Amino acid sequence: MYPFRIGFGYDVHQLVENRPLIIGGVIIDHYKGSLGHSDADVLLHAICDALLGAAGLRDIGYHFPDTSSEYKDIDSKILLEKTMLIIGEHGWKVGNIDCTIALQKPKIAPYIAEMQANIEELVKSEPGTVSVKATTTENLGYTGREEGLQAWAVVLLYR
Repeated sequence: MYPFRIGFGYDVHQLVENRPLIIGGVIIDHYKGSLGHSDADVLLHAICDALLGAAGLRDIGYHFPDTSSEYKDIDSKILLEKTMLIIGEHGWKVGNIDCTIALQKPKIAPYIAEMQANIEELVKSEPGTVSVKATTTENLGYTGREEGLQAWAVVLLYR
């Protein structure tokens, strides 16, 4: 078995009024927030999927189903901590994580350093091993119309 594995994760959530917007464990000031069974943190969900995929352990929905009341409104930081326990039981550690978030508004550049620090702490990795980038979709599609947001994550695991 190879001592390194790469995983890819993707998530999308609808944006609605009267919900908090939480990305990377950070509450973002905005009039819309993510709709979902949990706190709908699109970035942490994409990271969980990438970690589980790299370890060959299925996906976030398998481990934390949205049909379970146990995960209703759960803080996604807890889901990421649980994901780290799962992959850790199989001997994996995080080498690095690279992420991209797509949303039209609000601008999240001021929050990125805090997101990176949160994620590095949650996955127990060294400073500088998590990259979070943001982009718009140039007003195209559901993201451009501010109906939703998306996140992609790529991770490198090692034994």
